[in-house]
Amino acid sequence: MGTRLKRYGAILAVPALILAACGGSATPTPSASVAAQSEAPSVAIASPTPSTGPTPVPTVPPGGPVTIKWFCCLGGGDDPSTLKVFSSIISTFNSTHPNIKLVLDHVAYEGARDAFATELASGNPPDIVGPLGVGGANAFAGQWLDLSPYIAKNNIDLSQFDPGVVNLYKSGGEGQLGLPFAIYPSELYYQPDMFDEAKLNYPPAKYGDQYQMPYGSMADWSYDTVRQVAMKLTVDNKGNDATSPSFDPKHIVQYGFEPQRDDLRTMGAAFFSAGKFLADDGKTVQIPDAWKAAWTWVYNGIWTDHFIESNQVFQGQGFNGGGYTFNSGKVAMQENYLWDVCCVTDAGGNWDLAALPSYQGKVTAPINADTFRITKNTKHPDEAFDVLQYFILGDARTKLLNSISGFPARTADQADYFTQLEQQKDDKGKFIYPPNVNWPVVTQAIQYADIDPNSENVMPNYNKSLDTLAKYLTKWTSTPNLNLDTEFTNLQNELQTVWNSKQ
Repeated sequence: MGTRLKRYGAILAVPALILAACGGSATPTPSASVAAQSEAPSVAIASPTPSTGPTPVPTVPPGGPVTIKWFCCLGGGDDPSTLKVFSSIISTFNSTHPNIKLVLDHVAYEGARDAFATELASGNPPDIVGPLGVGGANAFAGQWLDLSPYIAKNNIDLSQFDPGVVNLYKSGGEGQLGLPFAIYPSELYYQPDMFDEAKLNYPPAKYGDQYQMPYGSMADWSYDTVRQVAMKLTVDNKGNDATSPSFDPKHIVQYGFEPQRDDLRTMGAAFFSAGKFLADDGKTVQIPDAWKAAWTWVYNGIWTDHFIESNQVFQGQGFNGGGYTFNSGKVAMQENYLWDVCCVTDAGGNWDLAALPSYQGKVTAPINADTFRITKNTKHPDEAFDVLQYFILGDARTKLLNSISGFPARTADQADYFTQLEQQKDDKGKFIYPPNVNWPVVTQAIQYADIDPNSENVMPNYNKSLDTLAKYLTKWTSTPNLNLDTEFTNLQNELQTVWNSKQ
């Protein structure tokens, strides 16, 4: 629901950051891909620092080169321009690694899930899979190789990544299931002009700062504060804001806030706290109290306080802007991932970024991430890890990141990424992004990421569970006057039935 990404529920397929800003394809429906439909300007990434000493030139083994099969597309990459990049990378790799023959096993996104499951069941799985997100990988939990011994064997320096992001790939005692590659922290997007018009101060530029309310009083930048500010920023067609007795909620022309509504789990984590549905016994559904509070906050924001759009408004043309209503230029604030930098330029030329609010004194900033994984039953783990290194730390890294417009997980590359964004121009020579965007708040958010547990945590019968969550998300954002306690009980019971059923 509402996703800009070609993914199922939480399966990530990253959009092209620059495409929409340069006049790319028309706005897709919420389920459509926003991968680049043509070559987009690259965001240059600094060359990687080698993690090991000089590498011996590989030679062809006596039996000929080992074939390593690269499976795509469970997540990102299913786009002609991206596949063209993949093909170039394969050609270069094979010309410099005579001991390995890398081949692409491409299945279109719509059929990739079933095809991958069939290959796993055949006993002849692909060797390396990606790019795919945490949710996409968790749909096949238990199928991924522990990379720990290969990381040690190849002297990979993990200190080049944020420790929390490294830990994102540790799961349930299965070891290190991935290396960080592309990450997408959350942040608060806002429209300064709307704050100016309402005579309100801007949201805090960095985490830990308080918010200056009207008349000079200071307040914690919490979701309670956001509610008060967002109501002042919600305006009807006669200029009344949502705090006015004369406010008409049937004729709203500007909303104060847009939540990240792709997944109920993300909504719960983004608003109040990290959590998970799966209890520690590995079979029982639990709903974190903080998630119930978050969903109630959003529900009341739609149906009682009217500063959040209903699903009907969200899906309608009047507030449609590149898949999220903020991008229509008619919403003052939104909570979203970094990937929306692709299309937020549709919202006008004076947006900025700020710190996310807190709940009970604690900030949670959901994070999505793409990487490549090796299947547990690969017959050639060493060679597959050679390919993985080439993708994530080697010569292919820049091309792969650019092809999916990925924000680099390697900390040394992140500043250059934003510098290059600031230099991008459209075909008329105009800078695409506003001057002095508060980019540092993006990397500040990483320390607050929902790492353990991550909002895309493993669930039994994962895909049917996502269907259930999507059904309730749509219902709650479309239907007023619900008894939420009853709804939460029904959701828990229905999820438990899904988990108890056969896969």
